[in-house]
Amino acid sequence: MAIIVAGKLTIQLGSRDEFINKSCQSILQARKDEACEDFAVSPDPVDVSRVNIFEKWKSHSALNAFRNSGSESDIFSLVESFDVNEYEIST
Repeated sequence: MAIIVAGKLTIQLGSRDEFINKSCQSILQARKDEACEDFAVSPDPVDVSRVNIFEKWKSHSALNAFRNSGSESDIFSLVESFDVNEYEIST
């Protein structure tokens, strides 16, 4: 079983690039984790306030361990709303 995390964030107008830049450390940290199969935070090509999220983890416990390992950040103060879900898939 693997875990997919996917969805979109609506970022405060004019703050999308700041959000993407502040996400880089988490992206690099996740991609170094052997339980992470993919991790992306991407600007939407047609909506300047939207960021797309995609993650693939080998297990839910690995995802939780990653989430609990990060440093505190004010990055989510830039988020106005989000629609992100987790999906279990068979591999």
